[in-house]
Amino acid sequence: MEHRNSTNTLVVTDENFEQEVLQSDIPVLVDFWADWCGPCKIVGPTIDALASEYYGRVKVAKVNVDDNWTSTRYGIRSIPTVILFSDGNIKNTYVGVQPKREYEDGLNALLH
Repeated sequence: MEHRNSTNTLVVTDENFEQEVLQSDIPVLVDFWADWCGPCKIVGPTIDALASEYYGRVKVAKVNVDDNWTSTRYGIRSIPTVILFSDGNIKNTYVGVQPKREYEDGLNALLH
């Protein structure tokens, strides 16, 4: 079952990562973050905006690294890290605060 917050961002956990991200039939942008992370708070509104703007064409998900081990599976050592998945494969990885255009360019390349 999908759990979306008020911004259309999908909340992903270890339990549903495979289904929601790796088995998705549309691209998925995953934000690995934590409550205590200052740069994550800077990136958060951008991720939320992308979730609304690309709703229905791309899933935008958030994984809290403090609550889920999935981040270790992908070797994430710095947050925020945003990974763009398509067909279960990593297509792009963004580490640290990036301009919105960076994410848009990666998404648009997969959609066109």
